[in-house]
Amino acid sequence: MDDREVSTVVEAILFAAGYPVEREKLIAAAGCDEDAFESAIGILNVKYGDDSGVKLLYLDGKYQLCTSEACIDAVREALGIRRGGNLSRSSLEVLAVIAYNQPTTRIFVEQVRGVDCTYTISSLLEKGLIEVCGRVDAPGRPSLYRTTDDFLRVFGLSSIHDLPPFEVFDENGQVTLKPV
Repeated sequence: MDDREVSTVVEAILFAAGYPVEREKLIAAAGCDEDAFESAIGILNVKYGDDSGVKLLYLDGKYQLCTSEACIDAVREALGIRRGGNLSRSSLEVLAVIAYNQPTTRIFVEQVRGVDCTYTISSLLEKGLIEVCGRVDAPGRPSLYRTTDDFLRVFGLSSIHDLPPFEVFDENGQVTLKPV
């Protein structure tokens, strides 16, 4: 199979899936090697460039096709999609604590914020921005939370490592940047 045929197969899989698909699954399904896959991704990146209504996203080892931002309003209008609500300040704070400290527990988030976060965590779970990724081996077996591929997509990140460094203050009030 040549690179163009591989790109056609990868494109069809991503279109049909509608969610992020792991790179390894795409390579296996296309029956190609790494070099042919990379060439196919290059072809798709050109095809879905700046003037396209569709974008090819890379999300932490996975690929997905989605609507370009320039066409979002037209797609919503045509399909009758109601615009989702913005995240509240508390939701953004909880999301930031989880993103920078994942995997982490609700108790840790509450210690950082100083308030109960049960409702906010439930809301973020419902929106698909965070997920339960395990349990701590401690009394009560608290859940561990991490961000999802939807979090990466919503915030325009390819990986959690693309988060900007955050400021840490020492006892003297001096600021240092801490990478993710």
